[in-house]
Amino acid sequence: MAKKFIRRDSTRFSKLGKKRKNKQKWRGAKGRDNKIRENRKGYPKMPSLGYGKSRKEFGKIDGKIPVRVFNVKDVEKVGKDNIIIIGKIGAKKKMDVIKKAHEMKLKIFNIGGRK
Repeated sequence: MAKKFIRRDSTRFSKLGKKRKNKQKWRGAKGRDNKIRENRKGYPKMPSLGYGKSRKEFGKIDGKIPVRVFNVKDVEKVGKDNIIIIGKIGAKKKMDVIKKAHEMKLKIFNIGGRK
């Protein structure tokens, strides 16, 4: 699991992310006397190159290579070492893709949504 970098004071104020996960995003420290920007001891670390994924894991989701799928024929081409990302398709075709992937026991990454 990658290190989670969150914004300064996100544990203090609601507008910065207190009890609101979608607001807890990294924003770079820019203030003159900001202790995080100065890399002071005892303060959270800033994101840097050393925290990235290894080359083997880069671009993968749960260790599997993502493949965009737009129809049922695309699902048949997908292998077991891949994870499906459903492209921009309608509700009817989306249901067909989900059924076919379920039959083939493939994992779909973005199955949620409005449709």
